This record gives sequence, C-alpha cells and structure tokens, in this order.
Amino acid sequence: MPTTDQTPNLSNLVTTLQASLSILHKQDIQTAANTIGQYVHAANGDPIHLGDDCAAIPDGDSYLLLAAEGLWPQLVTQDPWFAGWCAIMVNVSDIAAMGGIPIAVVDALWSQSVSASDPLWQGMQAAAQAYNVPIVGGHTNCHSPHDGLAVAILGRAQHLITSFDAQPGDDLVMVVNMAGSYHGDYPFWNAATMAEPAILRQHMGLLPQLAERGLCNAGKDISMGGLAGTLLMLTEASGCGAILDLDLVPCPSDVAWDKWLTSFPSFGFLLSVPGENLGEVQGVFEPYGLVCKAIGTVTEGAEVLFHQAGKQELFWGGGQSLTGFGHR
Repeated sequence: MPTTDQTPNLSNLVTTLQASLSILHKQDIQTAANTIGQYVHAANGDPIHLGDDCAAIPDGDSYLLLAAEGLWPQLVTQDPWFAGWCAIMVNVSDIAAMGGIPIAVVDALWSQSVSASDPLWQGMQAAAQAYNVPIVGGHTNCHSPHDGLAVAILGRAQHLITSFDAQPGDDLVMVVNMAGSYHGDYPFWNAATMAEPAILRQHMGLLPQLAERGLCNAGKDISMGGLAGTLLMLTEASGCGAILDLDLVPCPSDVAWDKWLTSFPSFGFLLSVPGENLGEVQGVFEPYGLVCKAIGTVTEGAEVLFHQAGKQELFWGGGQSLTGFGHR
C-alpha cells in the first residue's frame, strides 16, 4: 500500500484544513440542530437520535434507515452523469455506514430542459443498477431556471453502527478502497464507476457484517469533508476526542495531505474499534483487497490532535462546534 512521501509542515497543514470550505460548510448543519434538537420521537414514542449518517427509526425488531443527499450545483451543471451516479452512491454509503442494506431511493430533479435531464437520469440509473437499489419515485421538473438534484434513500438494519458510541481507548480505523483515482479536479477518489457491480455490492455488504458481529463501537462513512471532517463529526457525536497519526494514514504517493484529508472516497469508512477486535475487523475487509488500518486513537475530552514525524498539533478544540449534533 503506497503512502505519501511528502511530510508537510504540520502547523501549516492544520491551518489549511481549519480554513477548508469542505469542512467549514459542515457548520451549516447547525441550523438543523438548533431548529430540531438532538432527537425526536417516533410515532410509538421511541427516541430517534439525530445527527447520524441516517435516521434510525425503530421498526419491530429492526430499524428503518432514512437519509438524503443534495448534490453540488456545480457538479450537477458541469458533470451531470457523474452527479447522477454520486447521488445514488453517497446514499448507499450512508446506509452501509449504519450497518444496513438499501431498499429504494427517490429523487428530486430540476433541469432547464428534458435534454438537460438525460445525463442526470443516465448516471442515476447506472448507479442504481450497479448497487441494485431501485429508483421508485420522486419529483421531476424540466422547466426550471436552474439545474439541481437531491436523492433520498430508505434502508433497513438489524443491528446498528452509530456515530454516538466511540469510546476512549478505541482504535480509529480507516477502511478504504485505494484502487481508484481522482475524478477530474473534484475531491472525489473514484474506485466505483469502472468497477464490477458485483464487487461494489459485495464491498458495501461487509459493513452489516461488522454490525451483526458487534465488532466496532461507532463509525461513519468518509464523505464531504474527507477524513478530517468525518473525524470531527464522529468525535462531536460521541462526545470524545482523538489523536490522528498521519504516519499511519493510507495516502496515494502523489497526493498532497491537505487534498487527501478532505477527499471523499467512493468506498471509505472511519470506525471506532476496541483494540481486541482490530484483527477481526481487518479480517472482514482485507480479503477483498480493501485497506483497513488503525490510524489513531479515541481519547477522553474533546480535542482532536494530529501527530506526524514526532510532532503534534491541535486540529480542533473542545469549545468548537461543527454540526451541532452530539453530546453537549
């Protein structure tokens, strides 16, 4: 597994990441946290905790999982086929991150003409077939003054992986498919669009195995904001801190750290794993050619620290809120 030979100035890297829009835009989520609160009640009175990759709605002896994603307007306009693909893929990833399997998706599509909507539909259909999750409805407007796309997904989980239970002393574990490349100039590590659909479904199906076997305490998919942003969301949700050791983070040899740490891999997850379970977790992923490495430690408190080459820098302090969801 290649790793980067570049050793950045750690202080400069932290400063760059702290100002990264892909991370700071996560603060927009505070509007939801401030309006809705930390949880709501289901029809039967059970609490539904908010701020996870999906809402986990109790349903008998299992959970319905509900999530939605809106696509960058720039991506929808400039690369509509890929935007359609990503709209399905990111939702499937959210379901997998919770230990679930997808059931179906619905979309809300706006375009300036019927012909402008075609590549969006083609990308969504390609991904829906690849991941074996049907598009069953939604909203379509081909007379809009702008282009836009959002997709929502329904899934089910027998056992949950949540963002709320990372425990001090756990290993931080990164799982990623490194057999890819960047898609153009976008911060998207693409190991999906050219892969065999059976392999994509097989990989996504590994996360429910973790949940069923109870091998990790918490986890999230590595999404917009990259590894750095996802780590902040995980620690905020669990009310803990972390040490991220960049010497251990898998990274392509020709990619700068600030880009890699804010990139969205098509298959990437950050897990909080009890040390005694690390070998079993690696045994789930590594036979499929996926990288699974301990890259740090969950700590008490609320500070997130970066380590590299014997140096340490504070990345995020205990008084800073990112999404507003989690332990307060």
